[in-house]
Amino acid sequence: MLDDAQELPNDPAILKDLVASLASELKSRDLLIEKLKHQLAGQRRHRFGARSESLDQLELTLEEEEIALAAEAPVRQDTAAAPDKKRQPKRRPLPDHLPRNETVLSAGDACADCGGRLKRLGEDVTEELEYIPGRFVVNRIVRPRMACTCCETFHQAELPSRPIERGRPGPGLLAHVLVSKYADHLPLYRQSQMFGREGIELDRSTLADWVGKSAALLEPLADAIGRHVLRGEAIFADDTPVKMQAPGTGKTKTARLWAYARDERPWAGDAPPAAWYRFSTDRKAERPGDHLKEFEGWMHADGYAGFEELYRSGRVREVACMAHIRRKFVDVQQSQGSAIAEEAIKRIADLYGVEKQARGKPPDERARIRQEKAKPTLDDLEVWLGAQLRRISAKTPLGGAIRYAITRLKRLRPYIDHGILELDNNTAERAMRPIALGRKNYLFMGSEGGGQSAAIAYTLIETAKLNGIDPQAWLTDVLDRIADHKINRIDELLPWHYAQASA
Repeated sequence: MLDDAQELPNDPAILKDLVASLASELKSRDLLIEKLKHQLAGQRRHRFGARSESLDQLELTLEEEEIALAAEAPVRQDTAAAPDKKRQPKRRPLPDHLPRNETVLSAGDACADCGGRLKRLGEDVTEELEYIPGRFVVNRIVRPRMACTCCETFHQAELPSRPIERGRPGPGLLAHVLVSKYADHLPLYRQSQMFGREGIELDRSTLADWVGKSAALLEPLADAIGRHVLRGEAIFADDTPVKMQAPGTGKTKTARLWAYARDERPWAGDAPPAAWYRFSTDRKAERPGDHLKEFEGWMHADGYAGFEELYRSGRVREVACMAHIRRKFVDVQQSQGSAIAEEAIKRIADLYGVEKQARGKPPDERARIRQEKAKPTLDDLEVWLGAQLRRISAKTPLGGAIRYAITRLKRLRPYIDHGILELDNNTAERAMRPIALGRKNYLFMGSEGGGQSAAIAYTLIETAKLNGIDPQAWLTDVLDRIADHKINRIDELLPWHYAQASA
């Protein structure tokens, strides 16, 4: 505009145009300032503390790469095959100060071939490091070598199957490492340091190998949980970004972890709750399309455009999320102190009040309560939002929140008539919280294989937690049995069956 007042024109019409132009520019700047303040307030609110903990990038990089390599290797190795000397770390003896639990596996007293008496020639001793919550022990498996006094044949009991062939970790120790990394968010190099303080030298690379091999062994069980989730009438879906190291670049790219959850407890369903995680290197629409190709029913989700193809197929029916709607009004209210946003929040709170009454009741009763109490409130909210939008600028953050709400409310309405549906997608969002906490510690996935291992571990651990089961106790039991368990009976190892057996 004009920098010098002396340059102002004398023509009144031109002056009016100039004033109008200045007013328009000021309005645009005000809108921009409002948006920037809104964005700044949101960033400040969602920051995780004042400072992020600095981690050793090299350690984390190697950790995730080694997990991926271990996961891609064969789960069961031929015990007779010669070990790969290049990748075989030097094995240190287990510390003498640890208590020993000795088990003797005898071949018997009589020769299985001729019935003659067996005499002892020596023994083979296998030691495995085990973790019992709070302490380490060494399990000594002693297998006497016996020879028949009559026919001179040799006899020895077979070594029982172990989760990792030629490895020395017991199932309890493997479970402890998995839970520490994926539930307690302790990177492997930190676990190595903690073990070292107890006099046990376990390199990060060794722990990474254990994690990768354990994840590969447990993958059929994670797949079984996934099938259980997809058999639900209604599921919850969400995804979150995770960093993944791009091969050969030294940089990271944005990958995704997806969560699909089934929880029928709010409407007194009998099916156990479960969460199934999937990893992908991008957020293309075909990823959820592939994950959900066997699913047919209702899906609670946010407004991700990649789900639209699923909705168009007719197999998957959308249910929007009130929590996402409410969140936008909360952001506006906290950043600008908007009375309209505050009123919207109060009206939404009334809908959640109805849900408290409906929680735990059968579907028919939930639908009746909602039609009687929630529908009038929802109808009124929709009309009121439309009226407010006509009073304010659509370009403001508040205008954007209202437009989003009006659009999403239309897709939320099915919950009124169907008692198996929920008002929001918080079930899936809760499933994402462990990942949000974890990535602050491990920072990124080393590769696609490391991401797949993480998805398997999260599936098992979070599903156990949903069922009120100690994930370490359950995984210890599973890892002790799964090596010899028939794949067509994998469902027997699911956490809710463990709960029944241990009750």
